[in-house]
Amino acid sequence: MVKVKLVGATGYGGVGLIELMMRHPEIEIGVLIAATETGKPISHFWPHLAGLCDEMVYSADDPEADVDADVVVYSTPDGIGMKLAPAEVAEGRKVLDYSGDFRFNSTALYEDYATRLGIDTNHNAPELLNESVYGLVELHREEIAKATVVGNPGCYAVACILGLAPAAEAGVMETGNIICDCKTGISGGGKKPKPGFHYPEAYDSSYSYRLTGHQHVMEVERELSLLAGSDIQLTFTPQVVPMTRGIIACLYGTLPRGVDQKKVLSVYKDFYKSNPFVRVLDTPSATGHVRGSNFVNLTIACDERTGTLRIISHIDNLVKGQAGSALQNLNIMFGFDEMTGLNFPGAHP
Repeated sequence: MVKVKLVGATGYGGVGLIELMMRHPEIEIGVLIAATETGKPISHFWPHLAGLCDEMVYSADDPEADVDADVVVYSTPDGIGMKLAPAEVAEGRKVLDYSGDFRFNSTALYEDYATRLGIDTNHNAPELLNESVYGLVELHREEIAKATVVGNPGCYAVACILGLAPAAEAGVMETGNIICDCKTGISGGGKKPKPGFHYPEAYDSSYSYRLTGHQHVMEVERELSLLAGSDIQLTFTPQVVPMTRGIIACLYGTLPRGVDQKKVLSVYKDFYKSNPFVRVLDTPSATGHVRGSNFVNLTIACDERTGTLRIISHIDNLVKGQAGSALQNLNIMFGFDEMTGLNFPGAHP
């Protein structure tokens, strides 16, 4: 059994991973840790877990939190994992971090990322950046299998990268004038209420935010550029819509001369033929079709009249965009089938 030390257990990302680990026959909870909401069972804070998972939640300095584990998962904000991970790695444990602390392999890239967020640009564990792996299994499966430190991808990044990766690699879209028009549910703002992600503000309303300098753009541009073999820049528009969970990313590019719907569909099906969580469609989909699941629905709908590549990407931001990707990474890191604990359809409607 693989024993998990989960830091940040009471947030959306933490409880999401707990829900998924309960389905996993080879992974067990070693200890649950949180900065607040401690000293009581996790089911006290999340009553839907009552009788199913009643593990105590400890503060990091509680002696009961000092247990052995095979991997430490940081479901924490930026800046936490980088401070704690070096000691865990020195003890021989693997690390998976939800934040942007280990998504980049150099201090320069991290500084750019941190600047976009307006947080401290100094990285506390630069020695771990060189060995960290970007945790998008569909693109980095082999590297993740060998990794000690994995940086879970951002939710928007998952939807956009998986939506555009085949086109970038195969050259069935021009590398200029790429547009990512993305909409997320309000749970993307996390558990703590904040302006704009607060019920009275989000209900019956929709709005865009951070129109320049969004941190997830860095992940998307880097991964697509690597696949295309040339630098790619794109226009990214994040928006909040009045639903709890889900992302719809409407992705646009220019079709090269001679490339049509049939060609693009073939490219996508070939690219993802060995990736069980990606479903390539030529019919409309919806966020409700992936709600609560680790699946990605990609609808290929090229507009041949205008020469426009059009990919509609649907994910659940809390599963494939967060906890589901985390468990998928853990599966690869420890040699399990990547669908273990994740092979279920979610809930609909």
